[in-house]
Amino acid sequence: MFDDALVQRLARELDASEKSRVQVEHFSRRHPGMTIEDGYAVSRAWVAMKIAEGRQVRGHKIGLTSRAMQQSSQIDEPDYGTLLDDMFFEPGDIPTDRFIAPRVEVELAFILKRPLQGEVSVDEVLDATDYVQPAIEIIDARIEQFDRHTKAMRKVFDTISDNAANAGIILGGERAKPRDVDLPWVGAVLRQNGVVEETGLAAGVQGHPAVGVAWLSRKLAPWGESLRAGEVVLAGSFTRPVGARRGDEFDADYGPLGRFQFRFT
Repeated sequence: MFDDALVQRLARELDASEKSRVQVEHFSRRHPGMTIEDGYAVSRAWVAMKIAEGRQVRGHKIGLTSRAMQQSSQIDEPDYGTLLDDMFFEPGDIPTDRFIAPRVEVELAFILKRPLQGEVSVDEVLDATDYVQPAIEIIDARIEQFDRHTKAMRKVFDTISDNAANAGIILGGERAKPRDVDLPWVGAVLRQNGVVEETGLAAGVQGHPAVGVAWLSRKLAPWGESLRAGEVVLAGSFTRPVGARRGDEFDADYGPLGRFQFRFT
């Protein structure tokens, strides 16, 4: 298990990488004994640095929610990261210079009206949710995706330490009460520069997007933490990530839940 000095050093590497837009080498290769717990320790230390600089926690994201992604990462559960206030964008222009290697994912966001703590059911998640809203998550890689020496793909420990690859969120479309829509059947079409790149159903997120929110409530409890009223929880992507470059224009069409566009400038 990493000691505090190592945790802090790796957190500083991530912070410097984000600010310089220069990726760092895999932590898991440099520290072969790295565990999932080590990854979360580094992630929390990095988030603490950001809070000390004035950032505010606005919510959480859940990743690796599909079975295929979990199998490829050799894990049996999702991961999670923290949403901070400077990660939120409106539909429209997105500054490419904020990111290193941005990719976009199609998701649903749960905005809570009541706190959730510990073991909760899907019904309790729905009861605690003020509304759900279409969301695009912008993921990024402060740790290089493929190792510069071995070309091996980064491991889940690296992704977790990198705040679960979290970098931005765009909320758009229509707000809906969680029981007014059949959430697993919410669908979306993502177009990039006029071409359909991805389609998907929210059922791809563990059968029901609220399942991940309940899971996160349980995972935060041992740290003495909970999901708070007013927080935004990204429930997980139901499409593959799509790479974005400066000038790319995206159209996210959620059918009855609305449609919005954004462009990397």
